[in-house]
Amino acid sequence: MKLVVDASVALKWFLRDQPAEHQLERAEAVAAAFDRRETQLFAPMHWTAEVIGVLARVRPVLVDDALIVLNDMNPKVIHGVATLKRAADISISLNHHLFDTLYHAVALEEGATLVTADEVYFAKAKDLGAIVQLCDFSM
Repeated sequence: MKLVVDASVALKWFLRDQPAEHQLERAEAVAAAFDRRETQLFAPMHWTAEVIGVLARVRPVLVDDALIVLNDMNPKVIHGVATLKRAADISISLNHHLFDTLYHAVALEEGATLVTADEVYFAKAKDLGAIVQLCDFSM
């Protein structure tokens, strides 16, 4: 299985004790999927920076551990003109931020599935395929 996990899901791995965080068990199921050899993690070039950027603001004490965890997950970082072009096209057509559409473009380019907890983006992008809401994720 090939997965792309956006920051809305990855942050749940580190912010378990935050009352505003929901679907933590589902997020843990996503993380557990990477313990299986048949599951590959793909990520856009900004994935780690986005997750760490949020943690630096809301829970700076978690930054060092998060960097280790994210690095140890060994994501295949996807960058290149084709992916960026696809992300830009999605961004324009959906009137949505490029950083969110980059996750989706990676999934589409790599034959993977984007897992997101971003309900606004999901509502806009679900018809493009290769995307699942965290609440619907299953192995």
